Amino acid sequence: MKIIVPMAGRGSRLRPHTLTVPKPLIPVAGKPIVHRLVEDIAGVLNEEIDEIAFILGDPAFFGDDVIKELEALAKNLGAKPTIYRQLDPKGTGHAIMCAKDSLSGSAVIAYADTLIRADFDLNKEADAVIWTKKVENPEAYGVVNLNEKNEIIELVEKPEEYVSDQAVIGIYYFKDVSQLKNELQHVLDNNIINGGEYQINDGIKRMMAAGKIFKTGTVDEWMDCGNKEVTVETNQRMLGFLSEANSPLISENICNENSKIIAPCFIGKNVTLKNSTVGPFASIGEGTVIEDSTIKNSIIQTNSTIKNANLDNAMIGNYATFNGKFTNVSIGDYSELK
Repeated sequence: MKIIVPMAGRGSRLRPHTLTVPKPLIPVAGKPIVHRLVEDIAGVLNEEIDEIAFILGDPAFFGDDVIKELEALAKNLGAKPTIYRQLDPKGTGHAIMCAKDSLSGSAVIAYADTLIRADFDLNKEADAVIWTKKVENPEAYGVVNLNEKNEIIELVEKPEEYVSDQAVIGIYYFKDVSQLKNELQHVLDNNIINGGEYQINDGIKRMMAAGKIFKTGTVDEWMDCGNKEVTVETNQRMLGFLSEANSPLISENICNENSKIIAPCFIGKNVTLKNSTVGPFASIGEGTVIEDSTIKNSIIQTNSTIKNANLDNAMIGNYATFNGKFTNVSIGDYSELK
């Protein structure tokens, strides 16, 4: 089994946090988004992962440090890491084809801007599985249309009339991913463009037209990390899940001076807390110092200094300095408010 992860986008909706760090490497509940995504998928598949292929963008942004981190992630799961580049952003289908040398055998394709919680048996008798989540407002999503056998017969983008309440979340399983490769090659060769780009859906639709059987795999939770607001919300939900599972969230190597921690929280190594209240639903990155502050429902990344703050629904980057009484902020790396 392979996992293919297209992650070449710059994450413009999450700026300023993605000006220096690729969005998939932004931490949620103390761990980068792409780490959680890949590890959760591996857990659902419950089988050996042979290869994890990452499709990155411009080397000036996705540099050697990013590659080393992703290679370590794959190796920790016992998989071979492979790095590809999408230097020209031409859509989801084009991104996948940048990894065409890895498109053989069974594979999961997962876009690295979402997190899931799932517990189901993958239907490996089907030619492909599209993972979905039941939503209350399907008109806002791309949804699947099912026949009487619960097979997917159509993908419908933001339907004006009701089709189904199963929204496509951007994770796909292919029993033989070379079938998708062949159809996407046809899409590229014949310049089949939707929305100005080459789309994975056009390859999937060709597979359906050829009689391939598509089923759904429904996830219990689908969490977005597209912008600051939803990323903070996802951090909150993930901390709740991890706390329920009794996962270790607070490092033993912290300095706590007259401070209160209200669970659930993630607190990394070498964090210093002085005269502060942290939590609930706060994630504090390694090496950060917090003094005379109250922080909840927030993400503070690594090696930052927070003083005299009352933060709620905040997101602060790496190596930032914040000293003040603002309550709803979004501060990027190396920024200062004094």
